Amino acid sequence: MDLVAAFAAIEDRTSSTIGVTDTNPFPEEEERILSRVDAGLHGGLSFTYAHPGTASRPAESFPWASSIVVAAVPYLEAGDGERDDRTVARFADGDRYDYLRDVLEQIASELAGRGHRIEIVFDDNRLVDRPLALRAGVAWSGKSTMTLTPGAGPWILLGSVVTDAKIPVSEPMQRTCGTCDACIPACPTDAIISPGVLDARLCISAVLQRRGTIDPALRSKIGSRIYGCDDCLVACPPGQPALRRHTPAATVLNPEHVLTVEDEELERIADRWYVPSRRMRFVRRNALVALGNSGDESSLELLAAYLSSEDDLLSSHAAWAIGRIAGPPARAILQSALRTVTSEIVRAELVAAIAAAERGGVYADESSGRHPPTKPSASTQEAAR
Repeated sequence: MDLVAAFAAIEDRTSSTIGVTDTNPFPEEEERILSRVDAGLHGGLSFTYAHPGTASRPAESFPWASSIVVAAVPYLEAGDGERDDRTVARFADGDRYDYLRDVLEQIASELAGRGHRIEIVFDDNRLVDRPLALRAGVAWSGKSTMTLTPGAGPWILLGSVVTDAKIPVSEPMQRTCGTCDACIPACPTDAIISPGVLDARLCISAVLQRRGTIDPALRSKIGSRIYGCDDCLVACPPGQPALRRHTPAATVLNPEHVLTVEDEELERIADRWYVPSRRMRFVRRNALVALGNSGDESSLELLAAYLSSEDDLLSSHAAWAIGRIAGPPARAILQSALRTVTSEIVRAELVAAIAAAERGGVYADESSGRHPPTKPSASTQEAAR
């Protein structure tokens, strides 16, 4: 069996899409990345944005290679059906990369068994994975910037096997989203500013991964989310049949649990997540915002405990959450704290929270949540590290 036939057999066994491309550079992608960085649309994210010249030139990292075998692997499983109150994006709920690794290892085994050099690569800053997938013909580019495949839609993970084998390249997939733009209005913050262009400063998935203070104008848009956001994927028609084939999750990770467990347990929960410097304070920060958006007065005692935290990042977000919940008990907690708190950052949050509580939990800056966040003050940056 030749390699092309072997890859086709792996596709059949795994319901994946596999294609092959060469190691030629991606000059258009490098230019696109640089333009996004210049415009600030990368939102401070690193990944391939950090070294676009390397990421868009495969031969720099793999000078020995001749071909790149690319796989698009579906990742939905039981419990991934539609549910409005999900708090963790489906790709991050458990280790969805296990199946991707398995598919890539099958490809690598076929190549290694024929004496070829191989290296498995995924979520790696050395390669621009989405352009690779497009050129290898395993996906097309969606208006949300996600890549899509027939059958799975956007519910895929991408990975590659770089090899010195000379393999016939695949033709790019001749598909587009056509007139469909369902993903664009589905975004809670209008982060998809035009078809195929994402402002990561507004993207909730990116916001929840960044260090520092979450922009107040975006907090109410986060809803119950603790990590990730699937809204543009859920809205995508090519992916809806795959979503409907699965039952919803019986339970979801709730913010109270995140805020009450020890760091060791939280590290286990967030084991596969990107958390800045692996500091669980950022996960707890997200949970504080989610708890505030719940509007649940029964959580005020827990939030008050965080309001007393020595960590200004946590106490300031707790203040916001209490103001969001509003009501007389919330106002009493905030006013009491204002009499004793000395931190400039927390005091500013308390003043805003008291005003919001008096308006029934509505913050004055929420109407600006669909615009790029402003640069935080020096004091806010210091507290957010």
